[in-house]
Formats: sequence, C-alpha cells, structure tokens
Amino acid sequence: MITTVLVANRGEIARRVFRTCRDLGIGTVAVFSDPDADSPHVREADAAVHLPGSTPAETYLQIDAIVAAAQRAGADAIHPGYGFLSENAVFARVVQAAGLTWIGPPSEAIDAMGSKIESKRLMAAAGVPVLAERAPEDVTVDDLPILIKASAGGGGRGMRVVRSLDDLPQEAAAARAEALSAFGDATVFCEPYLAPGRHIEVQVMADEHGTVWAVGERECSIQRRHQKVIEEAPSPLVERTDGMREALFAAARAATSAVGYTGAGTVEFIADENGKFFFLEMNTRLQVEHPVTECTTGLDLVALQLDVAAGGRLEPEPPASRGHAIEVRLYAEDPAFDWQPQSGVLHTVHVPGVDVEFRTGVTTAGLRLDSGVVDGSLVGIHYDPMLAKVIAWAPVRTQAAYALAGALARTHLHGLVTNRDLLVRVLRHQAFLAGDTDTAFFDRHGLDTLAAPLADPAARELSALAAALALDGADRSAATVLPGVPSGWRNVVSQPQRVAFEGLDVAYRHTRDGLVAEGFADVQLVSARPHEVVLDERGVQRRFAVAVHGEEVDVDSALGPVRLTLLPRFVDPAQRVALGSLLAPMPGSIAQVAVAVGDHVFAGQPILWLEAMKMRHQVNAPADGVVTELPVGVGQQIDIGAVLAVVTESSDTEPTTTEE
Repeated sequence: MITTVLVANRGEIARRVFRTCRDLGIGTVAVFSDPDADSPHVREADAAVHLPGSTPAETYLQIDAIVAAAQRAGADAIHPGYGFLSENAVFARVVQAAGLTWIGPPSEAIDAMGSKIESKRLMAAAGVPVLAERAPEDVTVDDLPILIKASAGGGGRGMRVVRSLDDLPQEAAAARAEALSAFGDATVFCEPYLAPGRHIEVQVMADEHGTVWAVGERECSIQRRHQKVIEEAPSPLVERTDGMREALFAAARAATSAVGYTGAGTVEFIADENGKFFFLEMNTRLQVEHPVTECTTGLDLVALQLDVAAGGRLEPEPPASRGHAIEVRLYAEDPAFDWQPQSGVLHTVHVPGVDVEFRTGVTTAGLRLDSGVVDGSLVGIHYDPMLAKVIAWAPVRTQAAYALAGALARTHLHGLVTNRDLLVRVLRHQAFLAGDTDTAFFDRHGLDTLAAPLADPAARELSALAAALALDGADRSAATVLPGVPSGWRNVVSQPQRVAFEGLDVAYRHTRDGLVAEGFADVQLVSARPHEVVLDERGVQRRFAVAVHGEEVDVDSALGPVRLTLLPRFVDPAQRVALGSLLAPMPGSIAQVAVAVGDHVFAGQPILWLEAMKMRHQVNAPADGVVTELPVGVGQQIDIGAVLAVVTESSDTEPTTTEE
C-alpha cells in the first residue's frame, strides 16, 4: 500500500497529483528548484525538499537527488508527472532499485517506446499502421516535405518541417541541439509530413493482471510549433467517421499489449480526413490533456495510476464516455510575435465561474481549472510557459466551446502577455465549431486574425478613458484637502487633464455639466473609483475594472481586456538606446552567435539564437547594415530588454557570416 508520494515535478501537474493523494489520504512530498521556492505546489505539499539550482538539468532532471529526497522525506512512491524524467527508463529502474514504488509503466516498456525509431518498428510488427522513417542524411527530394523529430522526446521540441533539401542540414542541426537540451539525446529522424492532418490519440490504462482499457480518444489538432494548444474529447473526426473509433481502439490496445504496458499511457496517431491513421508515438506517462478524458468518463486517472502501481485490478471494461469536454492551454506567450514566451510577475489570474479545480465535476456541465500559478507568481525563463489549463464540459460540443470562450474572455490576467485572446477567437470560430480542426488551422485561418485583440480600437480608446478616470479617482481618494473636488478643477478652465499611455493620449475635464472628454462626445461619467469606472455611451452603461501595477494599467470589461502602459511625463536620457539596437525579447541565455562586429548583414539574417523556456529563439537583423556593436557572447545570461546587438543601416551591404 502506498502511504506517501513524492512528485518528481513542479507546477500544475504536481498540484494535480497532490489533489488526488489528499482525497485518498496519501501523504505528499514536493521537490523544488531555487526559482520555485515559493510556488503553489511547494506550499500545498505535506513536505518539500530543495533541489539546489535553477535549470532543469540542475534540478528536476537529477535522478539521484530526487530519489534521495524521497528517502529523506519518508516517501514510499514516486510519481513522475509529465515532462522532465517521466519517460526516463533509467529513472524508473533507480526508483525501484531504491525500494520505492514507481507510479508508471515498466522500465522495459519505457525503453521500448522511448525511442521513436525503435517504437515504430515494434508497432509495425504488432500490426499497427506506421509512417516510414529515415535518417536525415538519407532524405531525397522525393521525400519532401519531411518532419524532423527528436527520437527521445516530444512536446514539439526538436521538431522541424523541411520543404527544401537546402534547408535540411541547418534544420537538422537545430533540431539536434534542441533535442539534446530538452532530453539529453540528440538523436533525430525524419518521416513524411502530412499536412493537413488530424492529431488523434487514445488514452489507455492497463494493469498487471492483463486488463487493457482504451478509455477514449482525444483530438489535439490545434497546435503551434507542433505543441498542442486546444484538446478535446471525443474527436469530431472520429465521431463522424464510421468504424474509426473501433479501429483506433484496437490499434491502441495492440500497441499497449505489444510492450507489456501497465499504468496510464497515450497512443498517438496522425489521421487524414478520411479516417486513415498512422502511429506517431506512445507517451508512457499521464498526458497534459488528461482532464478532458476525466470530464467525459468520470474517472480519476491519477487515482487509477496509484491503484495499478499498488497491484490493483481494473474493471473488465472502462466506463462509457458522455458529453463533450474541451481544454485550452493558457500560455504566457505572444502569438502575434512568433509565440515569444513571456516571463515576469503574474499579478492577477482569475477565471470566473470555476466549478472544480484538479478534479472531475459531478454535474452535466461545468468549468474546471488546473493551474500552476496564483496571483503574484513569478514566471521564469527555465521552464515551459504554460500557466494553466481551463476545461469546459457539457452535453454537446458547441455548448462546451461557447462556455469556455466566455469564461476566458472574462478572465482577469494581469502582468504578462498570454494567448488568451487567440484561444477565445479559435473557440468562437465557425470552422472550429464545425469540427474542421486540423494541424494547419492557424495557417488556414490566419494567425494575424486569430491573434488579434478581443478589444477593437474603439473599445481600447474607451478603456483608456476609463483608466485615466480611475487614475484620477485614485489621486482624489488619497487627497487630504477637498477630496470630493474633481482632479484639475478650475473655475476658469485653461486646459484639459491629460494622461499619456503608449499609443494613446486621453484629454478630459470635469465641468459643472459633467465629463467632457476629447473624442468622446457621447460618453458620460456615471461613477469613477480607483478600481472601477462606469461610463454611459449613448444610453448604454458599461463597467470597467481597472488595476494598476506600476506603469501597467489593465482594464477588463465586456468589450475585451485592454493592457495599457502609462508613459512618464519626462524620459530619462540614460534609458535611450542607439538606433538599430536589437533588444532581448525575453530573459535567457545566448545559445549561438552567427556574426561579429564589422560584419555586413541583410534584413532577416540570423544574428544570434536565444535559449529560453526550453526553446531556441532566432533573433534576426532588422535591416540591411553593419554590425557595429555585439555586447553578448555564447552562454551569457541576459535580461529582457538587454541590447543584444546594434545594426547600423547601410544601402550597400554584402552579407558575411561568422559562427561562434
């Protein structure tokens, strides 16, 4: 019997496992890195053990340190979560050798499925449909387009689509570097790239007594950079394709049995619109998107993992699925700027209408939140930028989609740029509602359109007026003399009050007849307090919630969320940067430098690569010119806004390349 579980992970998945453990009366142990010392998962555990360091390699990938932490804290079992060491067979063996229970599949099964190259061969032998694989050096022009994949991991890391043989060496090198950084194994392979395709996966659960469940399928076709963004159960494609579910389940059970699998796992397939599918990989762990299966079956998959690990038996058949569930991954990233991950303090995160957290609801419809962050959490550079998962379930798919979109649109998210607006637009898109969701969704429907702010320009201007009036209200509420007199009041008017935001100027004055704001002839002020402003526009009242965090002003209303930057009245000359400066879009470390001072470069030419949040980000020259400053080097840690290079424009540039 398991009495105490150490979760060898962090954030949302650690909290998810802890919740089930608490329900079952099982003790919990957290491990944490230096940046995670104040994370919610640490505070919620019964005990916590520090892993010195900041990077995954120093902390959550340290097998001996994690096993020692379990022994020191009195844990008798280890749950790996997902990512990090969750699919590491060596870790599983070390855990068991230490006399601890491994809450996962046998190490032999992890080995068999850990190499995507070998697993495809095993699956072919088991009669599971597979795509042909080949080494990068064996690819010919007839094979194009191809997808480069990391053999030892997933999550989109180490993946590259190649459409030209000229690009293959560079893309293969980049994929190997990313795979080595993320998984400690630089092995990559190529397979045909199916575009568009549908990403369909089957949740499996098996015990050591021979029972194998195909619990249900999920569709995860809405992706960016080969990473899932929106997942749902059941799959719209499977729902409308005769015989596809039975064939998928049979293939998934065959794959599971072929490697003697026990515990929770996921068999992933790529499918075309006709329902023809091919094996992609088997994830030998719990998936990020497991809540949609829980919400449509009523199962607690973590509880089943614990029971199976302790030798328990599954029922002969899994419960039938009911209704529909949709999950979105809320990321700290900017889709409009090449999905750049964001870091910093998350001042506020509030999702309205949440029914349950980290558990399955008992009603026929509801909203679930699985979050790794709370108000004030620091989102750092060392880990994946996912903040939370929000899941809606309902009797029918469209109801779940609209409910989820509405909750996200009303969510208060302050401090970091996120993909929230994109998620809302996708959920409300007619193609999504019709179930037309393949892996080319963003390309087909235009990322620029889907990533556009929910608040249109007029809503942004009205929100800026509300923000200015809230700032005004804050000033007057703190006044010690005549606090009821409006700010800037004059018996003889000379000029309006002015508030400058980045890209927006607001001018207004308070008169005996009420508010007079330039550009807002039909707007009247109903009330203004430091955190809430009510405006009347042509007889329609609108309420604006205003939050101020330093120079950042967040305004939330039914018109859409708006983030404003309050400009200082005077700019410090020391804060100015040289024309042509390339500024770091995020904190990170310099992974590679491709130029030197004096090199001539052209617009779009790679200058350097920045590594942050387990991904490599290419920084390009903004224009043709000469590199006149290069104050950074490989391995150097840099902060957001740091000057990476200065390119002085030139009209007669001949490009040169220097690799460091």
